[in-house]
Amino acid sequence: MVSPIFLYRYKYNNCSGYVYYNGYILCNIISFVSYSNKEEGLDWNDIIKKEARGTNDEDLGEVQEVGDSYVLTKKGLINRDKFYLPKYLVEGYDGEMIRFRVSEEEAKNSFVRDSAPTGDEYSNFKKSNMPQDIETRIPVMGEKLNISKTQSTQEAKITKEPITEKKTVEVPLAHEELTIERRPVTEGSATTNEKPVTSKTEVNIPLKHEEVQVSKEPYVKEEVAVKKKPVTETKTVTDEVRSERVNVHGASED
Repeated sequence: MVSPIFLYRYKYNNCSGYVYYNGYILCNIISFVSYSNKEEGLDWNDIIKKEARGTNDEDLGEVQEVGDSYVLTKKGLINRDKFYLPKYLVEGYDGEMIRFRVSEEEAKNSFVRDSAPTGDEYSNFKKSNMPQDIETRIPVMGEKLNISKTQSTQEAKITKEPITEKKTVEVPLAHEELTIERRPVTEGSATTNEKPVTSKTEVNIPLKHEEVQVSKEPYVKEEVAVKKKPVTETKTVTDEVRSERVNVHGASED
């Protein structure tokens, strides 16, 4: 018996199929309804033990379990790979085979693991066209504080004011004083032509002395260096923000 050779895949409206050549005739041997057809729906329990295929008809093993957000498939005989494939990647199901919009390489890189994931772990792979019966997204809004900084300029004034203080300086001053010394006259020097005065006579003798003169002269006493340096301080900002809380009534919450 000649094994069929895969030629191409086709899609038309909500249906798609695979065309093979078995050596004699062209055969359309697989046809299934896309899961996006909501009237047909999908019974997740019905896919247990069914074959799973990826893009380009790549083998993803056999379905073993269906969780809230994933389909578990196992591939291999001894060291079996466990693919925890997100439900929203389901492309179609024909009753015998379920197909996913993911290649075998992508599945190995992203969805091979030892334990079941949480729904949040698939958030990076979710698509905008994910079926609503698998998941309904409700945005939960909240507020956050946005902190910005503005710069203002203040002036620092430097003033100089006069200060008066008393200075005391000791200055040595020299002057001349009269001293009177009486000496006896010898016989040889006692003869003179001068006669005694007949009235009161004054004799002026100059006496020298030093006086203090005060003058003031400006000079640079010291220098004041004014510098600027950046200083960082931490300010605590407190304000109220609002958020939303989701309450589920009438159904269990994961």
